[in-house]
Amino acid sequence: MSTLICPACSAELDSRSPEIRCGQCQAHYRIRAQCPTCQQELERLKACGAVDYFCNHCNSLVSKRTVIFEATPAGAGVRQ
Repeated sequence: MSTLICPACSAELDSRSPEIRCGQCQAHYRIRAQCPTCQQELERLKACGAVDYFCNHCNSLVSKRTVIFEATPAGAGVRQ
């Protein structure tokens, strides 16, 4: 899994949570998991303490080692 960097201050972010706040600059981000094959957003599956990812577009499970994580500002892309 690659390191996720804060776009505002270049600090390292923790991608285990779907929404986070940067510990250094306090910017708030939504972490988006993308399929490495089709770049569509993955569904996060949690069971018995394990986290897995499923791509509805490819109709397959995706290994967490290959998931592409992207930090977007919280509230970005939200339609009202």
